[in-house]
Amino acid sequence: MIASIKAVLKRHWPKLRLRTILLGVLLFVAGLPGVGAIFLRVYENTLVRQTEAELVAQGATLVAAAGGRFPKVAPKPNPNTSPNWGRSSEYREDRANDYYLPEPPALDLSRDTILPERPAPIAATQAVTAKSSALAASLAPLFEQTQRTTLASIVLVDANGNILNGRWKGQSYADLPEVKAALAGRKTMLLRNNASYQPQSLFSWLSRASALRIHHARPIIIDGRVEGAILLSRSSRALFKGLYQDWGKITFGIAIIFAILVFLSLLLHRAIAKPIEALSIATRHVAVGQGQVPDVPTTAAIEIQALYEDFAVMAEAISRRSRYLRDFAAALSHEFKTPLAGIRGAIELLEDHHSGMSDEERNQFLHNISLDAQRLSALVGRLMDLARADMAQPESKAQTALSPVIAKAADALRSGAFSVAIDIEDKAVKAAVDPAALETVLVTLMDNSAQAGATETRIAVSRKGRDVQVILSDNGPGIALADQERLFEPFFTTRRASGGTGLGLAIARALIEAHRGRLEWIASEKGTAFRILLPVAAPI
Repeated sequence: MIASIKAVLKRHWPKLRLRTILLGVLLFVAGLPGVGAIFLRVYENTLVRQTEAELVAQGATLVAAAGGRFPKVAPKPNPNTSPNWGRSSEYREDRANDYYLPEPPALDLSRDTILPERPAPIAATQAVTAKSSALAASLAPLFEQTQRTTLASIVLVDANGNILNGRWKGQSYADLPEVKAALAGRKTMLLRNNASYQPQSLFSWLSRASALRIHHARPIIIDGRVEGAILLSRSSRALFKGLYQDWGKITFGIAIIFAILVFLSLLLHRAIAKPIEALSIATRHVAVGQGQVPDVPTTAAIEIQALYEDFAVMAEAISRRSRYLRDFAAALSHEFKTPLAGIRGAIELLEDHHSGMSDEERNQFLHNISLDAQRLSALVGRLMDLARADMAQPESKAQTALSPVIAKAADALRSGAFSVAIDIEDKAVKAAVDPAALETVLVTLMDNSAQAGATETRIAVSRKGRDVQVILSDNGPGIALADQERLFEPFFTTRRASGGTGLGLAIARALIEAHRGRLEWIASEKGTAFRILLPVAAPI
C-alpha cells in the first residue's frame, strides 16, 4: 500500500526549484499562526475571555451598588503594624498582597460545556418584599445607563430567585443552576446557546462563539447574608467582526510578516539557491574541460562555502589526475615503442636474411630480442606494482612499530660495500602504515642509493607534530640539478642502459600517499636525502 502510494507520488511529483521550495516553506510557516488562531480558537477564545472580564467588572460594580451603598475603601494592611510583625518579611509581604484579589478567567471554548439557551422563568412561589422592590426601583436608572453602554442583559433577583426588573418581573429564576449557585454565595460563569443568532456571512461557521452568550451570576452579600443576585449575559464580539475592527493592526502585522518573508527569501536565495546554481553551471563547464570553479561566495552559508572548497579540491585533483594519465600514457607509449621496434626489426632481419647469417649473428639478434622482451616484462611488472600502489587502501587501525621494519629493510641491503646506520629517537613510536608497504619504500630508496654509487645510508626517525619523520640520506654523488624536478615522474631514469624502468620512486610515493603520508626529496650538502612523513598511529 505504502509502496504504491510512493510510486504514484514519484510519477506526479512536480519539479521545483530550491527557491520555490524555500518560499513555500516560509509562507506555510508564516501562515501557521493565523490558521491556528482561527481553527484552534486562540483569537476567538481571547474575545470570549475579554467579554468575561467585562461582565465580571460590571457585576462587581452593580453588586456593590445593589448593596445599598458603594463600599468604603478598606485600609490596606500595614505589615509593620500587623499583629504578625515578628514573622519574616516574606510573610508580611504576602499578607499585604492578599488585599488584592483579582478574578482569573474561567471560560475556555475548547473545554467548557455549552448549555442550552436560558429557559423561560417560572411562576414565583413567594412574594417579593417591599425592600426588594424598593432596591430594584433605585437601581433601575443605573441598570439602564449600564445597558446602553455595555449592551449586556442585566437581571436582578432577590434571595428567593424572584425577578425584580425587566419584562420577566414578578416571575422566578430559582431553578436556574447559575441562580442557585449565586444564591448559595458562589460566583458563576458559563456558556449558553443563543437561539436568536443569525449568521452574518458565509464564513460565520468558522466562529463557534458567534452563536453563544456568556452568562455571569454574582451574589449580593450584605452583612454576611446573600440578599439576592445579579445575572449578566452578553454575546462576545464575533470573530470576523473582531478581525474587521482590528484590520489595521492585522494588516500591518501581515505586511511586516511578508516583508520579513521577502527578506528571508532573498537571504536564502543568496546564501543557498544562487551559489548552488552557480556551482551547478561550473560543474557542467568543468566536466567538458572548460571554465573553472568560481570563487567562494562571501554571502553563502558556511556549508555551501565548504562545498565550494571541496569541489575546487576535487576539480583540481581530477585535473591533476587527467594530466597525469595523459602524460603517463604518452610516456608508456614511448617506453614500449623502443623495445617493440627493436624486437620487430630483429625479427624482420632474421626472416629476410636468416639463411645468409652466421650463427654468431643470429644469436646476437636473438639475444637483443630477449633483452627487449625482458625490459617489456619488467615494465609490465612495475606497472602492475604502480597500479596496486595507486589503488592501495590504508588500514583504518594500522599500527606499525618502525624500529623492526627499518631494521629488516636495512638487513636486506646491508653488505660489505654498503652500510646502513639507524638513529631512532623514540623506539616505541608507531605509525599508521602497512609494514610491508613501508619496507618496500625503504628498500627502494636504499637500493637506488647503492646503485648510484653510495657506500653508506643513514636513517633518522623523529617526531614532528602529529607525524613521524623518517629521513634517509646517503654519501653518494647526489642528483643533478636538471633531474631534481623529475625524480618522481614515471619512466624517468638515469639508468636505462642498466635496465632501470624509472617507476621505483613513483611506486614509493604512491604507497606513502595511500597511507596519508608524504615522500619528498630534500636538499642536502652532500649526497641525496629523502623525507618520509607518516601520521602517528592513534592509540587503541
